[in-house]
Amino acid sequence: MSGKPDTRTRILDVAQGLVQERGDHAVRYKDIGEWLGLCNASIHHHFPGKTGLGASLVRRYRERRERLLESLAAHPSARRLDRYVAASREVVHEDGRIRLCTVLAAEDRSLPEAIRGEVSIFSDLNEDWLSRVLEEGRGQGELHFPGDPRETGSTFLATLEGAMLLARSSRDPGRFEHICRRSVAALRAA
Repeated sequence: MSGKPDTRTRILDVAQGLVQERGDHAVRYKDIGEWLGLCNASIHHHFPGKTGLGASLVRRYRERRERLLESLAAHPSARRLDRYVAASREVVHEDGRIRLCTVLAAEDRSLPEAIRGEVSIFSDLNEDWLSRVLEEGRGQGELHFPGDPRETGSTFLATLEGAMLLARSSRDPGRFEHICRRSVAALRAA
């Protein structure tokens, strides 16, 4: 085995980068084919329709996020939160690419239901995980915040996603870093 990804994986990889940079509606099979040197028929062989491609893309993205979140389980709550932010920081790029599901959430009203459903599952996964981490962190005295952990988790997630959009629109990934640092510091303040 050569270690080279199969065609389906390569299609997903290129589609992900393009959607993260441009959004779903600005990406066509022709764009993916040009990157890979494939004709549209080759892409249609693996993904007969763009909705199936989009849903597969988000599902794969969510599965990767699930594995990441599971890998953080052994860390104390505050450290898990730091690692979560670090993973989010990795998807904010100089070229405008940001988290796939943040881009797609901004396009929610114009996406097919299959893609919207996958984006919703991704958001729920993140909110549920953040809620648990925040609740545990507060119980251990590592994190401090008023009110319900779920509401705080939703607010934290919205802050990170908003920071991604601000970093993208200003073409300054440093804005994301600054906002995240302040948000985590606020949760650690006694």
